[in-house]
Amino acid sequence: MIKPEDLFDISQTEHSVVFEECERAWDVLPRIKEYLEDNLKPELKNSCTGGAWIGEEVYIGEGTVVEDGVMIKGPAWIGKNCELRHGAYIRENVIIGDGCVIGNSCEFKNSLLFNDCQVPHFNYVGDAVLGHKAHLGAGVIISNLKVVPGNVVLNINGEKVDSGLRKFGALLGDHTDIGCNSVLNPGSIIGRNTMMYPTTNWRGVVDADRIVKNKAAIEIVELRK
Repeated sequence: MIKPEDLFDISQTEHSVVFEECERAWDVLPRIKEYLEDNLKPELKNSCTGGAWIGEEVYIGEGTVVEDGVMIKGPAWIGKNCELRHGAYIRENVIIGDGCVIGNSCEFKNSLLFNDCQVPHFNYVGDAVLGHKAHLGAGVIISNLKVVPGNVVLNINGEKVDSGLRKFGALLGDHTDIGCNSVLNPGSIIGRNTMMYPTTNWRGVVDADRIVKNKAAIEIVELRK
């Protein structure tokens, strides 16, 4: 079974307590809401450049810059020295670590980002955990809901495992790098230090220290006039 410590350096989040008693790494996802309800103390220590909409149940740390057009519904806990760029949309139950980049037209819900994550351009992150220094290329989508009824089922070492979750996006280990315009289908687990080629359509589990290559055929033909 995949445990939190198999994917994440738990010391790289201020919120390590949320992982306590999580036998499986994805067990943390339904705990984010409860953790915020019990621990969040709203306070805004950030600076703004322009107009942003920030809900009542939001904490933002020192040195974080919130640009014009950002919307933070909350509950949300955002760390120190982050950059929230124009048009970012942070919905319910989101935890963002220190030193993270949250980019233009990116949307988040029920997710936890470890310190120093970069999600800089046109991304959707739903019901997911991004490890320390994880990076999403432009246009990467983390899909969190199957089109057919039922829980998300994982294939781990040839064994089908019911996650117990109807909504489950992805778990990205520390230092993962997902190429532009890739789609991570529900229940994707990407091991530490793994890189994925752009435009990959991925489903399943990848071990640590791998390169996932998408070698789509390219055809070049003569231009007829």
